Amino acid sequence: MSKTILVTGPDLDPAAAQLVADHGYETMHTPAYADGAVISEYLQKTGAEGIVSRMGRLDAAVMDAAPQLKVISKHGVGVDNIDIQAAADRGIPVLVATGANAVSVAEHAIALLLATVKRLLPLDEGLRAGRWEKPGFAGREIAGSTMGLMGMGAIAQATGRMAKGLGLTLAGYDPYAPDSAFADLGVTRCDTVEVLLAQSDILSLHCPLTDQTRGLLNADSIARMPKGAYVINTARGGLIDEPALVAAIRSGHLAGAGLDTFAVEPPAADHPFFALPEIVLTPHIGGVTRQAGARVGVDAVRGIFQILEGQPVAPERIINRKLLATAQAGLANVEK
Repeated sequence: MSKTILVTGPDLDPAAAQLVADHGYETMHTPAYADGAVISEYLQKTGAEGIVSRMGRLDAAVMDAAPQLKVISKHGVGVDNIDIQAAADRGIPVLVATGANAVSVAEHAIALLLATVKRLLPLDEGLRAGRWEKPGFAGREIAGSTMGLMGMGAIAQATGRMAKGLGLTLAGYDPYAPDSAFADLGVTRCDTVEVLLAQSDILSLHCPLTDQTRGLLNADSIARMPKGAYVINTARGGLIDEPALVAAIRSGHLAGAGLDTFAVEPPAADHPFFALPEIVLTPHIGGVTRQAGARVGVDAVRGIFQILEGQPVAPERIINRKLLATAQAGLANVEK
């Protein structure tokens, strides 16, 4: 048995690294955003049975290069960089650290909201350039506006709790969330995406990136939002049709956006977002805090050892559990 856990990217929090050591294992790290060939090389070199997925894509080819691989554990909750169907077909559970970074990402969503709506960056830049722009300035009050939560998972719920403290009214859409997720926060449940968009003065995205949600916010859906609305995205960049967002801001239909994620990361140096002062940008660091890093890292590592040691794992943490069950049922039928 390999005594190595492969981490695709930067160092784990010391608490997570200590947990690895306590189990008699060591960690090996790939370069940040390594491609599949490099990750495969590291898997073959280390014989690692578990991966902590941070950066870089884990697809079928990577998994086929590592027949010893038994578990993939995401350092967070977004698994669009992991082919979860390919993992299920090979009997590999994919784990997520549900809720571990919710507070940090929610705080960042609120920070992007305030910086964007209150125009903090352009005002700061103007003052540093010697301009006193108070005469004629007209800001916008947030209290009383409606925040639309696209998705009602742990991060959305944490964002909603903070938003209520700013006096925002909450509406949400999530066909998979229980009624209690809405009721506990006093969130108006919308039956369709269109209903949510129509009342969202501020739309905060909190859904996973799938084939169904890719480009969810496009020219047509943006047009359904109130004129002068804002978009906040701390989920995945692919949820947004980026040219459509740029066009909506340039036309004045949207007043601005706060974005922590991009369709391609990092974005190209000539990306049109950089030319728009109405957009506040951060480099996908909403969950990158010391506190969240410790919780996420420990959860990710603990899940690996639970699988390797045959211990139970909370079902909601196995993101491909239904695909695994289907794959195993299919295999059983073939063997009959």
